[in-house]
Amino acid sequence: MTVKGTPGEDVQGTAGSQLGQHYDAKGSLLARLERAFVEAGCDPDHLSHDEMAGIDQLHLGGRAASRRLMALAGWDVAQSTETEHISDKREGSPLDAVAGAGSSGAARLLDLGCGTGGASRLLARDLGYEVVGVDITPGFIEVATWLSQSCGLEDTTRFVCADAADLPLGDASIEAVWCQHALLNMPDLAAVLSECRRVLAPGGRLLLHEVVRGDNPAPLSLPVPWARTPEHSRLLSLKDLEQHLQAAGFQRQALEDVSAEALAWRSHHRRREQGGDGKRAHGGSNTDHAQPQPPAQPLKSKGDESSPQASGPAARPPIRPRLPGPALIFGEVFVEMGRNLLDNLADDRVRVVQGVWQR
Repeated sequence: MTVKGTPGEDVQGTAGSQLGQHYDAKGSLLARLERAFVEAGCDPDHLSHDEMAGIDQLHLGGRAASRRLMALAGWDVAQSTETEHISDKREGSPLDAVAGAGSSGAARLLDLGCGTGGASRLLARDLGYEVVGVDITPGFIEVATWLSQSCGLEDTTRFVCADAADLPLGDASIEAVWCQHALLNMPDLAAVLSECRRVLAPGGRLLLHEVVRGDNPAPLSLPVPWARTPEHSRLLSLKDLEQHLQAAGFQRQALEDVSAEALAWRSHHRRREQGGDGKRAHGGSNTDHAQPQPPAQPLKSKGDESSPQASGPAARPPIRPRLPGPALIFGEVFVEMGRNLLDNLADDRVRVVQGVWQR
């Protein structure tokens, strides 16, 4: 499979530049995240999947939602532990800038609008896919490449800055296209779906996990994670989305509404964000698991002046800073984005669906 383009190469144009400003409002995203991991007591060059969970998959439901989409497609989802050794790399051919993907016999998959690459890493680690992630935001591509290197998945994941309406992939070079919460930012959906069909092999499948308009016609409460202003939100109704898919030559295989699950997940994280941890957090949370705790301290012998009995509360280990979360990407406005998203879901102004369509 030939992959044109260079990681981080700026191919944005006007629409892409606006998205870059939205998703990396402060600039220098990679440097900010590396610094935050150091402050949290982590080695930014050697991260576990749990440590990166807060910035790993920037969609409703986190890794659980991704695994549900895998199951909907009938893929054998490996319920692997989320604390695998960081140096546990798969054997096989690397994805280089020119060719080689798929030569190991692994299925080839495109993660469209990959963001920081969490789904790409999950698909590579759990299912053994060789994955190419494409996103129009250079900062996301830099971060995705770094995170894959830091957890030992650089041989099976590759990230390229490109426009979804002009993919740097050959015809019929991909077995499946994976896309989560990305179509809602794409201005020319017909061109994007045409490109998806072009790069898919005959019988290949398109897997979507998307936010769509609900039945309530009231305007969205803004900002939300995908848009700060109305002109940047390109939500379609489910009916309109399916019409676009049919016109592009895709046939539905499976579809389900997961709005209730998304609402419950966002409600849970909203409660956590309001739970008083903000003083030691990098702002917001998107993790699927509790934050790792510092190791237990050994008991001192009786009479030891440094023992807890002698020192009292002062001997307790210091509170570890919370791991990086989405607020480091979106900025302080992320709290408001999360609140508005919850309101929009609860009022049926938006819904969340996932489905599988075949070429």
